[in-house]
Amino acid sequence: NILSDIVYIICVYANNRDDKRRSTVRTRDQEEFQRKKIMLMEKCYDCYAENGLASVGIRKLAESCGCSSAVLYIYFRDLDDLIVQSFADLHLHAPQYPMLGTGMDLPLLDWLNTYAFPTEDLMRFIDEIPYWTARQHGKKYRLMYQVYTHPKYIRYGKQFFEGVNRRYTEYAKSLEPKLGIPYTTITPLIFILIQTCVHYAMFEDECYLQSQLEALKQAIRLFMTQYRTEDARPDVKAES
Repeated sequence: NILSDIVYIICVYANNRDDKRRSTVRTRDQEEFQRKKIMLMEKCYDCYAENGLASVGIRKLAESCGCSSAVLYIYFRDLDDLIVQSFADLHLHAPQYPMLGTGMDLPLLDWLNTYAFPTEDLMRFIDEIPYWTARQHGKKYRLMYQVYTHPKYIRYGKQFFEGVNRRYTEYAKSLEPKLGIPYTTITPLIFILIQTCVHYAMFEDECYLQSQLEALKQAIRLFMTQYRTEDARPDVKAES
């Protein structure tokens, strides 16, 4: 009986060790699968951005990835699945929104905390970011609108912009103590800047750009003056 118990314990220990080893292998395999998938999505995205949505098929994508079409079908059900997943992942993680952009070496909020105050530096940032966005991401924005305005993908576009709205509202909340302006006022100003950056990145419309930036900068100055004046008034402080 004792010998049987010892054998049983040894077997249990060996099985547990094998289970852990198999689990480790599965984890590594999953990580490698995901790493490869992300790499394929990035290459496919770049291929679409360079050539346009309509002129690219599965063979062209496979060629740009350096693999066969069959390999792509291991990772994606079909071409639609590849497009949807590629856009969802890359637009979530890649720094291609202007407000996730740089100044030009830090994320926006870090940049603002480091460089963008006083007001003159913030205005310089607003003047520079559309050109940086156009240089870095013009092709990607044109592709994004090709995809998200397509009848097959428009629902994914709605989901994407719902997420954008939430993120920019959080940015506005972070900026409120710096600018001294309520986030409910900052949020639409951010949307104006974003739309201006995207429009310029796609069409390089200098007239539209300058008119929007001038209106935006005037609005920021007026709001900053208004709320700083209100903060300095004793009667306003008493009411709050």
